[in-house]
Amino acid sequence: MLYYIYEYLTSQGIHIPGLNLLRYISFRAGMSVLFSLLIALLYGKKIINILRRKQMGELVRDLGLEGQKQKEGTPTMGGLIIIIATLVPVLLFTKINNIYIILLIISMIWMGAIGFIDDYLKKIKKNKDGLSGKFKVIGQVGLGLVVGAVMFYHSDILVKRKYSDAGSFDRNKIEKKFMPTEKKQVSTVPFVKNNEFDYSKILFWMNEEQAQEWSWAVFIPMVIFIVTAVSNGANITDGIDGLAAGTSTIILLTLAFFAYLSGNIIFADYLNIMFLPNMGETTIFAFAMVGAVIGFFWYNTYPAQVFMGDTGSLMLGGVIAVLAIILRKELLIPVLCGIFLIENLSVMLQVVVFKYRKKRYGLEYAQNHRLFKMSPLHHHYQKSGYHESKIVMRFLIIGVILAIICLITLKVR
Repeated sequence: MLYYIYEYLTSQGIHIPGLNLLRYISFRAGMSVLFSLLIALLYGKKIINILRRKQMGELVRDLGLEGQKQKEGTPTMGGLIIIIATLVPVLLFTKINNIYIILLIISMIWMGAIGFIDDYLKKIKKNKDGLSGKFKVIGQVGLGLVVGAVMFYHSDILVKRKYSDAGSFDRNKIEKKFMPTEKKQVSTVPFVKNNEFDYSKILFWMNEEQAQEWSWAVFIPMVIFIVTAVSNGANITDGIDGLAAGTSTIILLTLAFFAYLSGNIIFADYLNIMFLPNMGETTIFAFAMVGAVIGFFWYNTYPAQVFMGDTGSLMLGGVIAVLAIILRKELLIPVLCGIFLIENLSVMLQVVVFKYRKKRYGLEYAQNHRLFKMSPLHHHYQKSGYHESKIVMRFLIIGVILAIICLITLKVR
């Protein structure tokens, strides 16, 4: 909104000192992270008090974990803090008509609404199971379908690929080194030279024109799978104080960095990566969410004053997935979102191994010889005697290592 005010005043010949800073994505991104952080910190406590008055306390199941009963009654639905603190600076500092910003706002509200309904049913309607799993999946699939279709068909979603390596720092000369904008669904393959993967190549039995036309049949299901997997991974990771929020902050910071580089033709030229027109605005959204999550983290560190609930965890996972997809970095997700992946896998492996051992050796043996003491993985370490804070900090250190590996892929290929 502020950018449009600046454009209007400039067109009218009105020049206010300092207002031209709104031209720069770096300035607007910095202001967005500052605003979102302040909103989360200043209004987070008020939202927590409202949730407490509405009796939106966590109903803790007895899992035999140390300190678990102390969490009983802690307000949940704290994801509302993140959503509000993100939306305000995004509306203030981004170009709202940017298709990527529209997609990200839709994703945040869409997944936040699914999580909110789940939390509402659990706390207000006293339905301990919340929203049925099939309805969650329908919501996740629906978002993936919308994002995939928009990415495939919208005229503003384009890529420019470099074909000349002649050195220059002149913007006009640099633009000549990139091919005309293309309407292709391509992704970055990490650690590989000439690292662009075209989804149409999977349809190898078709000619090039047919393959491009039908590549939606590959791309859209991939988007649906990624949105579902990452949002579920974030949801499962949200099991101990600060883990999901801290992990998401690291991931979002990394994606914000990628967004800035991919949306800047000079950096795209220097790093020899795809230039994505209009992508720079997503840097502002990503930084706004970083500030909001850090502000929420202030209240969510051990012992937590508020939990994000499904309102926050499903929303964070969905936004991270969509942000990675629009940045053409979805193939980096297994590394960048490695904590989410490990948590997801620990649950699946626990179930598979239990069923196998039950079938082969009987129920008693399977119950006494589980793969993990408890799943997801963070509960296994709790059962092993590690304190929540130590588990969170060590998981975050691993998250930082994974983020650094992803950043290294800009040059290592």
